[in-house]
Amino acid sequence: MKHVTAINVVTVLKMSKSKLPIIVFITGASAVGKTSCSIKFAKALKTQIVSCDSRQFYKEMSIGTAVPSDDDQQSIKHHFIQHISIKQTYNPGDYAKDALDTIKQLHRTNKIIILVGGPSLYADALLFGLHKFPKISSETKNKIQKLYNEKGLAFLQNELAVKDSKYYSIVDKQNPRRLIRALEIIEESEKPYSYYIERDKPLRPFRQIVVKLELTRADLYSKIESRIDQMMNDGFLREVESLYPYRKLPTLNTIGYNELFDFIDKKLTLDKAISEIKKNTRRFAKRQINYLKRYDESVCLKPPFKIDQVLNHILKN
Repeated sequence: MKHVTAINVVTVLKMSKSKLPIIVFITGASAVGKTSCSIKFAKALKTQIVSCDSRQFYKEMSIGTAVPSDDDQQSIKHHFIQHISIKQTYNPGDYAKDALDTIKQLHRTNKIIILVGGPSLYADALLFGLHKFPKISSETKNKIQKLYNEKGLAFLQNELAVKDSKYYSIVDKQNPRRLIRALEIIEESEKPYSYYIERDKPLRPFRQIVVKLELTRADLYSKIESRIDQMMNDGFLREVESLYPYRKLPTLNTIGYNELFDFIDKKLTLDKAISEIKKNTRRFAKRQINYLKRYDESVCLKPPFKIDQVLNHILKN
């Protein structure tokens, strides 16, 4: 196959065998360069960007979530950036419904749409659909939450390992919300959580092409540390101070905000809080890299991130 360049994008689209419109999902670990790469791709394809980064959904959070700059958002139209408040409840199902409606409209004029964000349930809900779970009663929710409050994370891990070893083998064991959700389903339905996630999902009216951006571990960690230093220089602490009255909201229970709340509460020095943010972000990036292994049919890009490889992949498939 001849080399494809961004100049003959129209030819590539015409040659594409699939009549379905396309979602190009640009993903990777935190700080790998997803924003700049997605903008470069969107400009070359003359299209728009849909975000699936759940931390960037909230109006009140900006510096700590690495929201695209005003210049970036003016150069390319972005969707689902700071469109709701931290006080609102917004889950993967809500996002998938809203994003599908938006993408349906965008696909009327653009055969290819760029989706960007880290690997997550929000991305999976949009691209592959959600499983149908039973409704959880308030009694069950309160019961599992009380167990967590009284007995801690280790108890949830042990419970899930016993009741659903299959899901336990793949779940993020450090994420209490995932463990609680699985145990709620098990308690309510008396069936393993894995029973539901192995059932068929709804079909999507588009093709998905997953583009994984990759850096060496050393380069990725260096970028993570540089980003966090820049966030602090840009006023991240002031942002967190402004959100302190809402620190108990689930949306603010996230890396960066938690550690700086601890600094404000005098549980940590500022230097220690920054060090903890860097450490926890590195750990989060490692979990993201492991999650990315689920996308077995994908295009892996290493620097410099070039659109040519993605266009070739569209042609080949």
